[in-house]
Amino acid sequence: MTAADFEHTRIDTPLEQRDTMNFDVIIVGAGVAGLSAACRLMQQAESSGTPLSVCVLEKGAEIGAHILSGAVFDPRALNELFPDWQTLGAPLHTPVERDEFYRFDGERGQRLPDALIPPSMHNRGNYIISAGELVRWLGERAEALGVDIFPGFPAQSLLFDEKGGIAGVITGDMGVGHDGQPRATFMPGMALYARYTLFAEGSRGHLGKQLIEHFDLARDSDPQHYAIGFKELWEVPAEQHQPGLVVHGIGWSLTGKAQGGSFLYHGPDRQVMVGLIVDLNYANPWLSPFHEFQQLKHHPSIAAHLEGGQRIGFGARSITKGGYNSLPRMTFPGGLLIGCEAGTLDFSRIKGLHTAMKSGLLAADSVMEALQQEETPDTLADFSQRFEQSWLGDELRRNRNFGPALHRFGETMGGAWNWLDQKLGGRLLLLHDRTRDHEAMETADRHERIEYPRPDNRLSFDKTNSVYLSNTNHDEDQPSHLRLKDDRIPIETNLPRYAEPAQRYCPVGVYEIIEDEQGTPHFRINFQNCIHCKTCDIKDPSQNIVWTPPEGGGGPNYPRM
Repeated sequence: MTAADFEHTRIDTPLEQRDTMNFDVIIVGAGVAGLSAACRLMQQAESSGTPLSVCVLEKGAEIGAHILSGAVFDPRALNELFPDWQTLGAPLHTPVERDEFYRFDGERGQRLPDALIPPSMHNRGNYIISAGELVRWLGERAEALGVDIFPGFPAQSLLFDEKGGIAGVITGDMGVGHDGQPRATFMPGMALYARYTLFAEGSRGHLGKQLIEHFDLARDSDPQHYAIGFKELWEVPAEQHQPGLVVHGIGWSLTGKAQGGSFLYHGPDRQVMVGLIVDLNYANPWLSPFHEFQQLKHHPSIAAHLEGGQRIGFGARSITKGGYNSLPRMTFPGGLLIGCEAGTLDFSRIKGLHTAMKSGLLAADSVMEALQQEETPDTLADFSQRFEQSWLGDELRRNRNFGPALHRFGETMGGAWNWLDQKLGGRLLLLHDRTRDHEAMETADRHERIEYPRPDNRLSFDKTNSVYLSNTNHDEDQPSHLRLKDDRIPIETNLPRYAEPAQRYCPVGVYEIIEDEQGTPHFRINFQNCIHCKTCDIKDPSQNIVWTPPEGGGGPNYPRM
């Protein structure tokens, strides 16, 4: 279904026929940024005796269902939000004990001396965690503080006030058939109004994209940059489990094909987390990030940790990694962008949980101060100053050259630049990367086709097996949430020029080229497989694919990721 088809068949329920609710603050997205903001708001309301209503909308079927991260966690922001988090039972059980960094070739791994690793990559004092478990714990804290949390309710569209500011959101309609017509179970989305709305949808947020364009928030910024991050959860034999071990690597299997790096963390309960991050500025349309990850696990240095184990989880998602130079203006009339919605991840540390949490805390401080004024301002103008003067602003500012240096100089020289820049406190020449990720893709005839080995179902697996482990589910009788601006482009433009790369950059086989009996190619979208990684929305060279939220609760369900 194309975007034009969707607009034609959409059930356009008038506002006056929708149920409405009013809150002081609406937060879109129950990740660490949104829940941290909600908790801080209610803490301040309680301490000041101020009545406050806060609503959090979450598109996943339950809190944490769509949360995926490495994750090595810096507890700095958590210490601010809940200084007694240990007493409260926060799921931080495995401190980092050993920290190793390797350069891989096809046969061996060379460990790099700690003195040569950029300071931001050292992890002592951090914890190996499940980001999903942390989010569930934050959700419990938020509800205990009086926050209303609505899982399974995606925010589908924006509400504007008479001045052109954001007045709230409309949640997605339920019970719409694949033809766009109402089924017997149809229920129109609700109109939710608030004095301020915080958007914390995560990387490449559907509404965040619209806000950035509508208010021209990125006019003074470099283009945003992204990666796709893969993660698998393994249960390994007790004798090879090393709780607290953190391993990062560069090189094989991406050598010469793309930039990125691997991670392997030994968490609690005989669990090992292994993953690959692939920058989405790669040029070769024959590249398959999924197969690069599967190939990685056959490296002897990685396989030694996984042999004899069982893969128990799989997932992938986009990572917003442009850093400080790519941050949009986060303030606009009626609300804020926070967390990975804005791009607060510190890619020099491969960490975004603590930075997203801090952005949520800063947002809550701005909102609470505004709500206590006699006349609430339209725009939370003080947020920008709070951000710049905080340790979050300082951290991102000092490390802003990290990504551009790697893109410009490569892993070796870029790594050396970053090591020196960090030693000097971020004082080297300011670098920029102004090429958008999709613009970096070159035509298929400029590259040799990559033939990937078949999976052995011991260390490497196929896409079908992997999407099954992600617990992904969508009601098949609903409109596809993956929409084409022009349904002719995949066959008429992307296929002859780029061999239609959607077949390869999608990690779970959503996009296929099939031929009919006459040999005519057709573009098929298996939207039921979608794990909401957003890679198609980012990397399509024609920028023709638009990701939108499906009916509430659809998508993956990551219990321990």
